[in-house]
Amino acid sequence: MMASKRKITQKQPMFGNNRPFSLKATRRKFRLNLQTKRIYVPELQQFVRVQVTVGELKTIDKIGLPEFLKRQALSLKGLL
Repeated sequence: MMASKRKITQKQPMFGNNRPFSLKATRRKFRLNLQTKRIYVPELQQFVRVQVTVGELKTIDKIGLPEFLKRQALSLKGLL
């Protein structure tokens, strides 16, 4: 079961319609692409296991986990 909001970025699933050829609309949910990853944090000298979306993971790969958390106004201690 997925939480309603992400712990780090507060992202939520989006809602929309399924539209078949007959155009009869039925509601659906666009779920987040969540991945569980182990990320090494040099400041702590250990791995941290985080559940992030793929978009967040690309940003973490680019700028690093501490900088990403700083931009989200969070701390490393909150993840442990």
